[in-house]
Amino acid sequence: MTGGLAVPESETRVTAEAPDRDQGLPTAVAPALPKAIAVLAAVPVLIVLLDQVSKQLTLTYLTGEPPLKLLWGAVYLNLTRNSGAAFSLGAGFTWVFPIITLVVVGAIVWLARRLRSVPWAISLGLIMGGALGNFGDRMFRAPGVFQGHVVDMISLFDEAGRVFPAGAIFNVADSALFCGVVMAIVLEFTGRRRDGTRERRQQRTAAKTGS
Repeated sequence: MTGGLAVPESETRVTAEAPDRDQGLPTAVAPALPKAIAVLAAVPVLIVLLDQVSKQLTLTYLTGEPPLKLLWGAVYLNLTRNSGAAFSLGAGFTWVFPIITLVVVGAIVWLARRLRSVPWAISLGLIMGGALGNFGDRMFRAPGVFQGHVVDMISLFDEAGRVFPAGAIFNVADSALFCGVVMAIVLEFTGRRRDGTRERRQQRTAAKTGS
């Protein structure tokens, strides 16, 4: 009874259980948004397709040929084979990278269960596509399974990759992986969550100051 008037039990229960985002109270976790899942599925397919086509064209037309100069020297196409990770990092530990790829892909699939943000779907899709593009090389190219060398061809401002980034030659998969990671960092710092909500600036400030 409130002021002599009866309040329906269902109305009282809804009011008590309504989420209060401003106060940071826990809310029910919504299932994944179909649109976000569709984007997450489409982006890796596109990246892997572009990556593998570019690699095959490079092998077909640049094998045994000098580097190809484009855009007045801003970009060079130079066929190289890389036993390391993205941007030639970690050469000599080729067998480790396929395992890391499987872990990364598994983690993204697990996160996708509650994915409701299209920007996050694009970011995770770029990361997955980049990882899978190079994974195919490591599994199916010479010298063998889990030891395959990745085909690289893009060099900026120098034909041998001595200028940028970090003195390395890279490929489409590397570019997608890098862009996906940068996008994820930006989304995280701007308070955009994978469930489609956006953390208020006041809450982030309070969390940092401990108030």
